[in-house]
Amino acid sequence: MGHKIGYARVSTADQDPQLQLDALAAEGCLKIYTDNATGTKADRPQWNACLADLRPGDTLIIWKIDRLGRNLRDLVDIVTALEARNVGVKSLTNGIVDTTTAHGKLVFGMFALMAEYEASLIKERTVAAARARGRSGGRKPKMTPALIGKAQRMYDSRQFTMAEIAASCGVTPMTIYRNIQTTVPAAG
Repeated sequence: MGHKIGYARVSTADQDPQLQLDALAAEGCLKIYTDNATGTKADRPQWNACLADLRPGDTLIIWKIDRLGRNLRDLVDIVTALEARNVGVKSLTNGIVDTTTAHGKLVFGMFALMAEYEASLIKERTVAAARARGRSGGRKPKMTPALIGKAQRMYDSRQFTMAEIAASCGVTPMTIYRNIQTTVPAAG
């Protein structure tokens, strides 16, 4: 039988941090790890210690799901990683997350789908915005295969300078160097 391990993140915005700790203790947690959130980029050393302590069969008890992840994607990643380690996750206040029950697993599955949906919406918006600006992802290469072939033939004929080859292809000499095979004559 696994243990219940509590994790609390207490911020200055919390009216009563003790409430969170008391609720975790009342749930019968063997250990409670507490991080003090300072500022926005919260350093969470106790969270790392908590993760290291969790064993298969254990249940991570949290006060509220917002104590776990920074956003939905983060939350889903954390819970999924714990599930893979056979560690359950249970939130006390909103009862939304409780992967120790069949119903909780189902609800969490919907969370995961929403996170995926959110990620694909963001990606779609990014691509649409790029298209609206006339971009389809990165710059189009100036040197087409046909131009590379032409430049290579001009170079191999030994009749043109790099500047002349570049000018005839409408690019810089550096671009020509990057796209053709230049052979160094053997020292003799």
